[in-house]
Amino acid sequence: MREMTVPEWVDRGEYPYDPNQFETPAGTMSYVDEGTGEPIVMVHGNPYWSFEFRGLIRRLSDTHRCVAPDHIGFGLSDKPADWDYLPQSHAQNLASLLDTLELENITFVVNDWGGPIALSYALNRPERVKRIVVTNTWCWSVADDWYYRLFSTLMGTPIGRRLIEKRNLFARGVVPAVFGDKTLLTREVHRHITAPLDTPEKRRGTWVFPREIVGSSAWLADLWSRCSALSGKVALIAWGMKDIGFREKELRRWSESFPGARVVRFTEVGHFVAEEAPTALAEEIRAVL
Repeated sequence: MREMTVPEWVDRGEYPYDPNQFETPAGTMSYVDEGTGEPIVMVHGNPYWSFEFRGLIRRLSDTHRCVAPDHIGFGLSDKPADWDYLPQSHAQNLASLLDTLELENITFVVNDWGGPIALSYALNRPERVKRIVVTNTWCWSVADDWYYRLFSTLMGTPIGRRLIEKRNLFARGVVPAVFGDKTLLTREVHRHITAPLDTPEKRRGTWVFPREIVGSSAWLADLWSRCSALSGKVALIAWGMKDIGFREKELRRWSESFPGARVVRFTEVGHFVAEEAPTALAEEIRAVL
């Protein structure tokens, strides 16, 4: 593994890590690897990158090995024009990285699309996964849910694609909408979300993900049909209650499906729990480690 060159737009005070490079068939993946001990693997969704987890890494890397990859098309990773960006393909990249690192006793911390991507690994390699921390995500087909079908269909249209790729809609518009406390999305934090996506050519991944909320229904349904196998591994469900994307309804499905998990509701937090409440989330994670 080689170290990545960190671009000048990254605030090294906020993100002091020197990420490594991992070669995938799609291109070079960047990932943070800090600390020693049992691994905590943090998996982001759309349109974030490992920057989302900088607060957790800072608070947990003194006792654990914190690994946080940037999916291809996001953050400091390559953004190829001719790749499919399907969640199944992201899951394959994550599996290749974790297998190469030979991690055992993994604790996953997942958010948004990071949920199904990481849980795919947990279902296929359960012997390597010790526990799972779920934050504002899902892992089932929502093809029959008008709320998600409407959003996914609109984003998947030519107009939706143009707004995302030409106007950076997801990073500029959707991210502020799903924050619970808008004051936490400072200009500097928001800059780190938009900067990796500074040209239309780099935004294909942020368009494919919302399209695939419904487009990947068969893959999601297959994952959920097997998720009961993770009943002893889902240890913590930490939920931002002000999220307009993943609501009380989705939290209830997680908690009813995994009744052994500790459930923590963050009443003033939105979609990105690790960004909005890193100290409180780190304390809850330590409680189940």
